[in-house]
Amino acid sequence: MIRSLYSLLMWALQPALKAKLQKRGQVEPGYLEAIPERFGMYAPANTAQGAPCVWMHAVSLGETRAAAVLLDALRQALPNVRIVLTHGTATGRMQGQTLLHEGDVQVWQPWDTPQAVQRFLTHFKPIAGLVLETEVWPNCVHACQQAHIPLLLVNARMSEKSMRKALRLSGLSKPAYAGLTGVWAQTPADAQRLQRLGAPVQGVLGNLKFDAQPDAALLAQALLWKKRLQRPVIVLASSREGEEALWLDALQALRDSALDQQDHLRAAHWLVVPRHPQRFDEVGQLIAQRGWSVVRRSQWSNAGPAVDDANTIWLGDSMGEMALYFGLCDVALLGGSFEPLGGQNLIEATACGCPVVMGPHTFNFAQAAELAQEAGAAERAQDMSHAVTLALQIACSGADENAHVAACAVFSQQHRGAAQRTVEAVLPYLKAVS
Repeated sequence: MIRSLYSLLMWALQPALKAKLQKRGQVEPGYLEAIPERFGMYAPANTAQGAPCVWMHAVSLGETRAAAVLLDALRQALPNVRIVLTHGTATGRMQGQTLLHEGDVQVWQPWDTPQAVQRFLTHFKPIAGLVLETEVWPNCVHACQQAHIPLLLVNARMSEKSMRKALRLSGLSKPAYAGLTGVWAQTPADAQRLQRLGAPVQGVLGNLKFDAQPDAALLAQALLWKKRLQRPVIVLASSREGEEALWLDALQALRDSALDQQDHLRAAHWLVVPRHPQRFDEVGQLIAQRGWSVVRRSQWSNAGPAVDDANTIWLGDSMGEMALYFGLCDVALLGGSFEPLGGQNLIEATACGCPVVMGPHTFNFAQAAELAQEAGAAERAQDMSHAVTLALQIACSGADENAHVAACAVFSQQHRGAAQRTVEAVLPYLKAVS
C-alpha cells in the first residue's frame, strides 16, 4: 500500500521533474540532454551491443569516480563484460563518458515510477545491477525482484543522519533495503546502520575511492607550475553554498588585522574550487563583491596561474581537474565540512599528497576522516577561521608540511584493495558473463 502511494506521488511529480531539468539546464546544458531517457524512452541506438550486460549505477561525480575503479577491476576479471551505465547528474554523466568501451551504453537513471523502471529493464535486460554507495529506490528494487535480477549495493555507505531519515519512512525504506540481493559496506559503522534498515549486508570491503589513481599528467603539470610559485597554495576544495562566504570572512579578518597577520595572509596564494559548476559565476561575483581580484582557471596561460598580489584569489572554474588543483596546493580545506553537509571526499586530496584541514561536519565520510586524522594526513578545525589559520601554519612550516605529505602517502597506500575484494564478492552473481 505504501509503495503504491509512493508510486502515485512519483508519477505526479514527473511534470515538476521536467520543469526542474529545463531550469537546471539553463546553467548546466547537460541536463537538457536525452530527457526522455529519464522516463524509460530510449533511442534505437541505445541498446547494449552483445549480451548479456551488467547495469552499473553511479548517480553523481563522486560515485562515477568510484565506478571507474570498479569497472577496471571488473573488466580484468570479465574482459567481455558489457555495461549499461546510468547517472542522475550532469557531472556524473560527463565523467561517465570516459569509462565506456565498445558495446557499452550510457543513459540516465530511470525516474522511479513502475513504468519507467520496467521500460528500462525490458529494453536493456541486465543480468545484474551494481548500485554504488547510497542509491536505493523502492520501485527499482521491487522491479528487479520481480524480474529475478540480482541488485547489489556496493561501496555502500549510510550516515547516522540518513539512517534516521530512512527509519522515519520505514514502511517504504525497509522493504527496499531488504529487497536488495546483497550489500557490501565501506565501514563497520555503515554496515550496522544498513542492517538496522533490513539490508542483507554480506561484508565490509573498504572504500573503492582509495584505489583511484590521480591523473599522472595533471599531477605532472601541477608540479611544473608549482616550481614557478614563490608561495604555497591553499585551496578551499569542493566548496558548497555558504562556505565561500565563511572563507572570505576569515580572509578578511586576516587582511584587517595586525601587520604581522597581514604578512601571514600574503604568505600564501588562495584558491577556491566550487563543488558544482553552476556556481562558478556566483562564487566569482561573491569574491569580487568582497573587494578581491578574481583570476579564473579558464584565464590561466599554459604557464599556469599568474603570480599575483595578496589581493587576488584564484577561482577553479573547470571540471575534471581536481588532481591538478590538489597537486598545485600545499593544503586543502575540505568543502562540505564547514556547514552541516557531511563533508566531501578527502581521499583524492591525500592521494595527490595534499594534506587536508577539515571542518566539524564530516558525517558522510566519518571513518575516512577519522583515519586520515589518526594518520596525520588531515587535521580537524572547529570552524572556518580556525581552519584558515591551521592551513597557513601547515603550509608555511616546511618540516611539518613534509610530515603531513608523507602521512598522506602512507594513509592512501594502507587502505587500497577494495576494488578487487568487491569484484570477488559480486562475481558469483555475474556467471552469465563469459
